[in-house]
Amino acid sequence: MYTNDIDNLLKKAGVLIEALPYIQRYNRRIIVVKYGGSAMADPELQRNVIKDVTLLKLVGFKPIIVHGGGKEISAWLKKTGKESEFVNGLRVTDAETMEVAEMVLNKVNKRLVSMVEELGVHAAGISGKDGGLLKVEKRFSDGKDIGFVGQITDVDPKILFDLIDKDFLPIVCPIGMDDKYESYNINADDAACAVAKAVGAEKLAFLTDIEGLYRDINDKSSFISTIKISEAKALIDEGIIGGGMLPKLGNCIDAIKSGVQRVHILDGRLAHCLLLEIFTKDGIGTMITADDDQE
Repeated sequence: MYTNDIDNLLKKAGVLIEALPYIQRYNRRIIVVKYGGSAMADPELQRNVIKDVTLLKLVGFKPIIVHGGGKEISAWLKKTGKESEFVNGLRVTDAETMEVAEMVLNKVNKRLVSMVEELGVHAAGISGKDGGLLKVEKRFSDGKDIGFVGQITDVDPKILFDLIDKDFLPIVCPIGMDDKYESYNINADDAACAVAKAVGAEKLAFLTDIEGLYRDINDKSSFISTIKISEAKALIDEGIIGGGMLPKLGNCIDAIKSGVQRVHILDGRLAHCLLLEIFTKDGIGTMITADDDQE
């Protein structure tokens, strides 16, 4: 029994040693985590994600969470007797829906703040309206008016830098304002990408409902662990990537082009996926890098 105990302890030590070079490399670097999907719907998964991000901060990273809340918005709309409508993956957002969306997203935001604070780390929940963080204009989908849906036109990251400098973990919900100070709902992936570019993030991690990228979604052996942006573009051009992953991969490519060093697509349904991806050699999701990345 004693030997088994020592072996288990040595394995744990090995995990910590494996993580050491990554902790050294990314110490004091900014990482943006886009948090959404099923990982937000399951309370246990939610706790695990928050534990992961909090640990990143405690070991020297500077994390920023950008979260969605689409499933909760749909649930609250249903309670009011209003059905959700989508056009090309974007929620049609009339004035009533906008009011519900902002209420729900702020509710989610403060819940995440409470969870981080419970773990002994100070967090600050803000929306894209605070400090003029996310400026938008009205977004159309194939020329169709879909209401109060915003296209990001400018990002002022000062409030994020101020919070990080004061040792807060910023948690951002994707609501922005236009030049007339009207509120707009923003796609959370777009918001995370825009924030990552504006703050010069070292990493951008998308927590999704799939394991990562596949060359053939029906063939698990075709999983892509790492990919250059030129290869990612080829997958899009060849029609291999489609559906909801298409705009997400487009955001990944855009982020890399704008200076984000590495972008990760992870299965948020898997407990501690962030830690497994960042602190282990092989990772667990898909990592997208620039063509000239040598590692």
